[in-house]
Amino acid sequence: MTLKVENSPFNEKQADLINQLVPNLNSDQRTWLAGYLMGSGSQAGGEETVAPAVETPASRTVTILYGSETGNSQMLAEQLADKTNELNRTTTVSAMDDFKPKKLKEVEDLLIITATHGEGDPPDNAIQFHEFLHSRKAPKLNDVKFAVLSLGDESYDHFCQTGKDFDKRLEELGAERIKPRIDCDVDFDEPAAEWMDGVVEELKQDQPTPSVASASSNQDVPADQPVYTRSNPFAAEVLDNILLSGQGSEKETRHIELSLEGSNLSYEPGDCLAIYPKNDPKLVQQIIDKLDWDAEQSIPINKQGEIRSVQEALTSIFEITRLTKSSIEKAQSYFANDELDALISDAEKVKDYIDGRDLLDLITDYPPNHLKADNIMDFLRKIPARQYSIASSYQANPDEVHLTIATVRYHSYGRDRDGVCSGEIADRIEPGDQVNVYVHKNPNFKFPLDEETPVIMVGPGTGVAPFRGYLEEREELELEGKTWLFFGDQHFRTDFLYQVDWQNWLNSGVLSKMDVAFSRDNKEKVYVQNRMQERSKEIYDWLKQGAHFYVCGDEKRMAKDVHQTLLDIIEEEGNLSASEAEAYLNQLKQEKRYQRDVY
Repeated sequence: MTLKVENSPFNEKQADLINQLVPNLNSDQRTWLAGYLMGSGSQAGGEETVAPAVETPASRTVTILYGSETGNSQMLAEQLADKTNELNRTTTVSAMDDFKPKKLKEVEDLLIITATHGEGDPPDNAIQFHEFLHSRKAPKLNDVKFAVLSLGDESYDHFCQTGKDFDKRLEELGAERIKPRIDCDVDFDEPAAEWMDGVVEELKQDQPTPSVASASSNQDVPADQPVYTRSNPFAAEVLDNILLSGQGSEKETRHIELSLEGSNLSYEPGDCLAIYPKNDPKLVQQIIDKLDWDAEQSIPINKQGEIRSVQEALTSIFEITRLTKSSIEKAQSYFANDELDALISDAEKVKDYIDGRDLLDLITDYPPNHLKADNIMDFLRKIPARQYSIASSYQANPDEVHLTIATVRYHSYGRDRDGVCSGEIADRIEPGDQVNVYVHKNPNFKFPLDEETPVIMVGPGTGVAPFRGYLEEREELELEGKTWLFFGDQHFRTDFLYQVDWQNWLNSGVLSKMDVAFSRDNKEKVYVQNRMQERSKEIYDWLKQGAHFYVCGDEKRMAKDVHQTLLDIIEEEGNLSASEAEAYLNQLKQEKRYQRDVY
């Protein structure tokens, strides 16, 4: 655009200088100049100058959709929205199940961030959008530009499959890719930041000059205190570490209380606390001895050049208790072992081998030739934080957080083994010690805090943790209303977790009803889904009254059985067909009245 003297307050010489300067400015220089002119504010004579309105071409709108099971995708989507808003882009952020598929043909720049659930399935809140996009109803998207960020876990065969599905399908529908998809493992911070920065840079190329208001509004606000996050965890003191399981139990379940004093961390019922664990010192020493390394040697731990001792790196930085197909493939070039080369060539053998084995197994079964300690960052992934449902109320305990943790112990391939975090908590953590933590918000598992909504909760074993936190919150807020808990475990005498709490809440009315199932106390095993079936009519009556239904715990068996039982109840008590019952349950999901936190 050329500035003309007759259409401006400038003389011919000034207009000529502007026309020489402006076309050669890049986006950042234009932004700075706009802010400078706004800041200058007045003429030498003291009169305010008012800049004339300048028409700029409308920028393309940005639509960010996320598919999230635990909240990570939502967190990243909101971070990305902050970045695109700074570009003066109109940005919409939405969970996929809140986005109307018919609006897809109106989208301009589409940014998708999605997790993958289980063995390649979309998260619950992405299922319907995934199905629509892959159906014949999906529109042509020739005017759409897109990019996909995929979250997953390399230990699963169908790593980041949902993101791959979206990326491929959008291209098939004619959309233009803004930036190649990035597939992130559990340690997703760095690759996700790289993807977001790359997308923003691409969007800048298609960017009109930002308005003065947006240029001057991005001011840094000094923080009064540190903000504790995934990348900057809080060192929480252990206040208590109590064995919940009774003597003779086949399980080992612990109640952990941590101090959050001074952290400024808060949480809601349904949220999780994430713990960064440390590997067992005995296992670390066995690996160091096996490889004949110097425990005090300094080695790099990331691309930024940070260094740690071998001992600390294997203890606190890298995952050594779990192998993935990717880690073995990356290790292959450093091991120079012919037998490992042969293993890698057979995908099924690799899958069988990594199940239940760790780094010590790998270096024992396939001894590396001249492996250097400096190389471990190239094939070992970072230790992921372990997330646990919070079993307390922030309203009742603002400086504390409580967890319910089942200790994992098993024997495989000639060795006794423990869960990384649960084993550390059980065997090496005592009151007074510290663990690094952060609060992980779980937007897909939220409870009503009113007196009108009935609530049904199904939580066998440690799955009962979030329901303890929820009822404690209701008690603190002095809420009345209908609440119903289904709890199950192996034995009444040894495994009735938090029995006194439930009894007190039943007596006070905080908990209206409770049904229990102890599967090993009788010849015929009875589970929570059996108790649900016995109460089918009343469950359906509660649903008709607007009840919210929650499930927490084991995904592979319990959650599937509970889901099927709920479907059966809806079909039978509602006198519906199987397809109608399925539609009814899907509607409950859409209304956020059927929520699950399963693992």
